Amino acid sequence: MFTLNGKSALVTGAGNGIGASVARAFGRAGAAVVVTDIDEVAAKAVADQIVGDGGVAEAAALDVRDAGQAAAAAALAAGLNGGVLNIVVNNAGAIAPAMFPKMTAEKFRFVLDVHVGGTFTVSQAALPHMPEDGTGRIINVTSAAGLTGTIGQVNYGAAKAGVIGLTKSLARELAKKQITVNALAPLAATSMTETVRTNEKLAEKQLARIALGRWADAEEIAPVFVFFASDAASYITGQVLPVDGGTVI
Repeated sequence: MFTLNGKSALVTGAGNGIGASVARAFGRAGAAVVVTDIDEVAAKAVADQIVGDGGVAEAAALDVRDAGQAAAAAALAAGLNGGVLNIVVNNAGAIAPAMFPKMTAEKFRFVLDVHVGGTFTVSQAALPHMPEDGTGRIINVTSAAGLTGTIGQVNYGAAKAGVIGLTKSLARELAKKQITVNALAPLAATSMTETVRTNEKLAEKQLARIALGRWADAEEIAPVFVFFASDAASYITGQVLPVDGGTVI
């Protein structure tokens, strides 16, 4: 039940960090994976790793705000499985931190455009290729920031809260097609958390918030995505699962 044999997957923001770990884990679980990232070179390196390990993978450049690129990536992924795209992971993200008085409208809109707009655009592009046999999965990536708020990143907190609302609404709408839609809220040692982890004061505060008292490696997060993509999660939809060592309890 925890394998992905015979399934295809599209993972956004998969050139590094959690996205790369998820793409590799999907490959190991038996899925044919299209690895996408705005950095095509990084995406290709991850796809090459999957192929080198005996899996099936292709790479594509994808700015998740671009509907044309999203449609091409979805078609590529479906082409790896006879025209069917089973799994979509909306992981691509961006940050543009600033305290609220100095937050510009451009920074605010940019982060919402990538997270909420990108999740919408890629999911809509994938939908025509997704099956209605109970194997269709959309897995969105949110954050504790969307659940509890954050300081210095109102744009990011608003965007991640928006992803949660989009997830729940889409879960209700796509249930009639037997496509599940869920969100994970992970926390790991990646490039997006590097600023916090390398600042002594910020790192101390963040670790104090994590019940387990440590940062996860991205590879520790990836198996949860495999679970949500697998048949074992066929009766779960519209849920948000923090995978954050107990940051949100």
